[in-house]
Amino acid sequence: MSSAASRPLPLSAFAAATLAPVPLLAMGSASGGLWLWAALAWLGLLSLLLDQLLPLVDADPVEGAEFPAADSLLVLLGLVALALPPLALAGATGSALTLPEKAALVFSTGLWLGQIAHPAAHELIHRSDRRLFRLGVLVYSWMLIGHHASSHRLVHHRHVATPADPASAPRGRGFWRYLPRAALGGFREGLRAETALRRRSAAPGLHPYLHHALASAAALSLAALIAGPPGIALWLLIAAHAQLQIHLSDYVQHYGLIRARLPDGRDEPVAARHSWNTAHWFSSALLLNAPRHSDHHSHPSRPYPALRLPEDAPRLPWPLPLAAAIALVPPLWHRLMRPHLARLTPPAPPPPPGDSTA
Repeated sequence: MSSAASRPLPLSAFAAATLAPVPLLAMGSASGGLWLWAALAWLGLLSLLLDQLLPLVDADPVEGAEFPAADSLLVLLGLVALALPPLALAGATGSALTLPEKAALVFSTGLWLGQIAHPAAHELIHRSDRRLFRLGVLVYSWMLIGHHASSHRLVHHRHVATPADPASAPRGRGFWRYLPRAALGGFREGLRAETALRRRSAAPGLHPYLHHALASAAALSLAALIAGPPGIALWLLIAAHAQLQIHLSDYVQHYGLIRARLPDGRDEPVAARHSWNTAHWFSSALLLNAPRHSDHHSHPSRPYPALRLPEDAPRLPWPLPLAAAIALVPPLWHRLMRPHLARLTPPAPPPPPGDSTA
């Protein structure tokens, strides 16, 4: 692999990486064949291959640079995320595709939602424009995880890298042990945080969790209209696949990183060292710079093309999708991560002079 690239990713790279699989999935849902296998290769094998061949993207955008078209791409991706599940259901329950092609269509759709729609929705829920925010919430609700819009903003960003955050995995906890607490704890803590906000509001309106539930109910109703009970089952399967990737992303990006407790009992401020990062070219484009995770926690409203890579931010040795795949095998994950975590742990201070204890 060549050395680091001298320029940050242009917006065209984000658009090409995220949108290229969409026509492949659309054509594949109608006629199957090579279209589906090409989409699957783009979202899986091609990412792993290109990340090894292309230079790392260490360069940062100019501080204060603006990207006026960045939100337009997010809106387009959000709308695609709403259209792809019904399209996949139509193809997977029709008669034009073989059983392997139907499986590839369902799996590829879940990959696109988890790898691309999730980062897009994540960006949207951090926007101050209420229309963009609502689109992000709708995308998450379409994937039957609308509460993530609440738990991520109100719980994860506040308590990241502490035991109070269900999305932060302590060192030594495997992904499959982490998953139930992350899923159930995220729902519960997000509900608690939204309810607390409502108590302090003079005009609280409808509870956000009710909005999430209504949107998810609309998604499942649409699934039933398209294909009856099999449609509901397939939508649940696609959503579960996307949710698994959301939790994998949280697991990998904060695994084993802990904020220190200050003498006054508070947690230290969030710093670059509390998130894992990567600088691989293709997966950075595919995931809308989500691998530059430390800067996102420092500047949640900063648009994704402007995210920076702090020098003191810990880096994973693999692209984020590959790290997530490794995390599915906890013994392998722990063995491979152990030396990288050890390098982040400061050595114990030497004993004071005259102290004879070992």
